[in-house]
Amino acid sequence: MVTNLLIFLLLFMIIAAVAALQTKNLLSAVISVGAVGFGVSVAFLLLRAPDVAITQIAVEVLTLLLLIRATIWRGVRTVSGQREVFGSAVAVVLVLLILLLVLPVFSGLSFGVGPQMELASSHYLQQGLSETGSANIVTAVLLDYRAYDTLGEATVLFTAIIGALVLMRQQARKPLEE
Repeated sequence: MVTNLLIFLLLFMIIAAVAALQTKNLLSAVISVGAVGFGVSVAFLLLRAPDVAITQIAVEVLTLLLLIRATIWRGVRTVSGQREVFGSAVAVVLVLLILLLVLPVFSGLSFGVGPQMELASSHYLQQGLSETGSANIVTAVLLDYRAYDTLGEATVLFTAIIGALVLMRQQARKPLEE
């Protein structure tokens, strides 16, 4: 069931990416790129990685807001010039070929709770207090067993927020004459 949803989601993301490349309206292209990013976050949720999905959503929202603001601020509405149909067709064929090669990998994955997950979760529940000293098992998992992952996610979120604040501020620190 999850594999079918992931395949559907992957096809949706491919269609949105092709739409972003083929549209002449820049705002539509930005929204299509945002659809791809939100598709990635839903895929993370389906793969039972809610922490990565939350990070992806936060970064995606900030990036999408910045791209929309930059598109509207520049005042350019459409892209001019000819689109190369042959190059786009080759890209679509390559993506579909890669998809066909990746499908057997997806079918071999177990997305449910398997014996490995039960073994890991029982270890965390039984040995968490003695190994970490934390009475709260969620805190033990986030800060001891997966500390580097949590630090990486916090760094990504912090960097995205600071970058958005820097780009969206109204005035520069120094006047342009200096």
